Amino acid sequence: MTSERETLIDELLDAGRHVVARGLVQASGGNLSVRLPGTDRFLVTGSGTWLDRLTPGDLAELTLDGEHVGGAARASVEWKLHQRTYAVRPDVNAVVHLHPQHVLLVDMLGVAIRFTTLDHQFYLGSAGRVPFLPAGSQEIADAAAQAASDHDAVVLAHHGCSALGDTVSMALRRALNLEEAAAMTYRLLLAGDRTSDFPAQWKDSIVSA
Repeated sequence: MTSERETLIDELLDAGRHVVARGLVQASGGNLSVRLPGTDRFLVTGSGTWLDRLTPGDLAELTLDGEHVGGAARASVEWKLHQRTYAVRPDVNAVVHLHPQHVLLVDMLGVAIRFTTLDHQFYLGSAGRVPFLPAGSQEIADAAAQAASDHDAVVLAHHGCSALGDTVSMALRRALNLEEAAAMTYRLLLAGDRTSDFPAQWKDSIVSA
């Protein structure tokens, strides 16, 4: 019988393969994590690991206080980003941190991502933003956590994004929808459209399709 821990690990490994296949991260960029139910611990991808080549041994186990307690010898340099997000969002059980091109491109153009479709609104509706801060620093971890207090996705300028969820699947869905929303925003800009958006009067009545 597969344990809950093994199931969560399988979900992380599958998510890693998926995001690389979709071009949302290259080589050893990005990192993934999942909270271990009933404990004060979480698993996060190890430093330098390629997300489409992950094995269970590539995951480091840390406490929510940041103590390394098992698994891969070196956690991702961004482990604090995950740790701080879990601290401020007890409802979040998974964090997907990626480097998607359209999210970064639109942000560098100085334009907010528009969430123009039903799925964009249902899964996200909005995204927080953090100006550039050094990767792996306490500053970026704290700033991202503050933004995550009000949003399920956070854009990290000149760096990437984090998407949050109560499951690995939900965090992944939000990451995919964030990049799709950014790509659509960019295409609208190319068409000269800077105003089209989801009908405001329907935003509060959206249900899953």
